[in-house]
Amino acid sequence: MERIVREGYKGTGPGPITPDGCAVELYERIPLGPEVDIIQAAVPAGATILELGCGVGRMTRPMTQRGFDVTAVDESPEMLERVADIGVRTVRSPIELLDLGERFDVVLLASFLVHAGDPKIQRGLLSTCLRHVADDGCVLMQRQPEGWHERVPIEAPIADGLVRVVSSVPVGPEVRQVHVEYHFPDAYWTQTYLARPMTTPVFEQVLAEAGLRVDAYLTPDGTWVRAVPENQRTG
Repeated sequence: MERIVREGYKGTGPGPITPDGCAVELYERIPLGPEVDIIQAAVPAGATILELGCGVGRMTRPMTQRGFDVTAVDESPEMLERVADIGVRTVRSPIELLDLGERFDVVLLASFLVHAGDPKIQRGLLSTCLRHVADDGCVLMQRQPEGWHERVPIEAPIADGLVRVVSSVPVGPEVRQVHVEYHFPDAYWTQTYLARPMTTPVFEQVLAEAGLRVDAYLTPDGTWVRAVPENQRTG
């Protein structure tokens, strides 16, 4: 597979950089938060999970340890190398082009990927979710908090370093270019990416257009969402 170039995305710093500007060695340093606890509470035990954008396996490994059957997808070969020792099936592919011809109990789209700045890519991501979720399954998504872009600049501790969201600048209709810096005692990385901010009504409309609907907001801030196919029965 040829290496993808994503316009508007860029990363700098030590080690390999993925097409969307993520630094592989940086993500090996970032500690995992409550993500897997949220996932475990929202889906059946032992579920089959299609993890879209697995990265270095920060969630892949603990999900597998908790009994889930994970298929890990990423477009970066360097990211997938970090997952190889976990013992899960791995697939190298852009998410929006993925078509495995299979259905899963759970499709996982984390890391705010649903906010893709290009509407065509965003539609492709959601189409992949719908194409791979079982009729009685669900799609788990992570979205940015409402008003997040208006709060930039933002900084917070991360591992033994600091993450600083420096800017979020409008670059087109409903699209922003975000620049982030990661400062560590021994290394420095940056990432620039495109994002489409979405209010809750806009987010739900985007899902509806893709054949999905919100089943539940899983966290008080609404950043984790369980969606289901539009025609799935309720109750």
